[in-house]
Amino acid sequence: MPDSPTIHVIDDDEAARDSLQFLLETAGLRTKTYETATAFLKHLPGPGAGCIITDVRMPGMTGIELLKTLKGRAFPLPIIIITGHGDIPLAVDAMREGATDFLEKPYSDDALLESIKRAVASAKPSADMDNVKAEILLRVAELSGREAEVMTGLVAGKSNKVIAIELDISPRTVEIYRANVMAKMGADSLPALVRMAITAGLP
Repeated sequence: MPDSPTIHVIDDDEAARDSLQFLLETAGLRTKTYETATAFLKHLPGPGAGCIITDVRMPGMTGIELLKTLKGRAFPLPIIIITGHGDIPLAVDAMREGATDFLEKPYSDDALLESIKRAVASAKPSADMDNVKAEILLRVAELSGREAEVMTGLVAGKSNKVIAIELDISPRTVEIYRANVMAKMGADSLPALVRMAITAGLP
């Protein structure tokens, strides 16, 4: 179908590219792969349904630099960032720059497919987004003061240890507050919590 979404995969690791392409095509998704961000920009697709999946760390132009370049060109396709564990603060920054989502390696196939589904459907009417924002703010209002502080640290990409030092509490206590935050916000992962914070316009 000409209107079916195309998923653009950018990764310098050939095995990772092939694996992603196999998974997506098995799921019935049209897929195009690129070994560098520069190669993607050379063959920049026209407007249409779909999304971009890019690794953060690549030789030459990084995934974050690609995101900023596409943002500068007002390129409409949503972008999902794939990140290693140490790149969580980078990924949070990427979402603040406009990335739709980030996935931390190793991620499950289901998590990736769900992320793609959200990204492709992300162009919601503004009224729907206002309702979503209001619902998130209601959940935030139910957090205790300390839970709100922990959430702010998490959304900034800080580790439990760093949050513990800044708030002068133990890492174990941070873990308890973190679990409370995730439960009250209805977030099943850190990326989901970051998405909520950005949607609601939280600092």
